[in-house]
Amino acid sequence: MHGDARRPDRGDNASPREEKISGERVYAGRVLSLEVDRVRLAGGGEAVREVVRHPGAAVVVPVLDDGRVVLVRQFRYAVGETLLELPAGKRDGGEDPAACAARELAEETGLQAASLEYLTGFYTAPGFTDEFIHCFVARGLTPAAGTVRDADEELELLAVTIDEARRLIASGEIRDAKTIIGLLLLGAAEIQYPRQLLDGEALPAGHPPGVV
Repeated sequence: MHGDARRPDRGDNASPREEKISGERVYAGRVLSLEVDRVRLAGGGEAVREVVRHPGAAVVVPVLDDGRVVLVRQFRYAVGETLLELPAGKRDGGEDPAACAARELAEETGLQAASLEYLTGFYTAPGFTDEFIHCFVARGLTPAAGTVRDADEELELLAVTIDEARRLIASGEIRDAKTIIGLLLLGAAEIQYPRQLLDGEALPAGHPPGVV
C-alpha cells in the first residue's frame, strides 16, 4: 500500500502539545497556503505559529537496467540556481502517492516504470510547513507514450551511477534534500543487496524496513 498509511501518526508522540486558539489563512495560492495561528503552549503561555500548508509530494528514483539513475537538471527560481534533482512533484488533491510518483516520472523524464517500490517518507521542514514527501524507486523503465511536460518546466536529463551520485553529493553539486535522501537510501540498499537491486529480484527476508 502506497497511501498515507505510511505517514507518521500525528498523535503517536509524547511531545508537549500546542492547542490552537485562533487562526487566519492569510494567503492561498496554486501550490501552497499560509496560515497564522495563535496557540496555547503546554506550559500555559501563548505563541504565534506561521505555517505553510502543502498538499504533499512524491519523489522517484528512476533506476535504468544498467543501474544508473536518471536525474533532471532544472532552474529553481526560489534559490536562483540550476539544480540536479530526482523527478518529483506535488500531489494533486488527494492523489495517491504512488500515482503521483508515476505521473511525475512520465511528465519529467518521458519514462514509465514496470514497478514502483516504496523507500521512505519524510517531512521537508517541520519547523514551518506540513509538507510530506513520499519516496519511491522505479525500475523496469520504458518510454511512456503521450506524456506532456508542464509548460513552465525546462528540464535536461542525465544518468549517473550511484558512485557518481555520491561524488556529486559530496562535492555540493547535488544539494537538493529530497534528491540526497533518495540517492543515499538507494545507495545504502545497493551496498547491502547489490545483486537483488540490479537484477530486480525480491530482497531476502528480514531486510531493513523502509528499504524497498
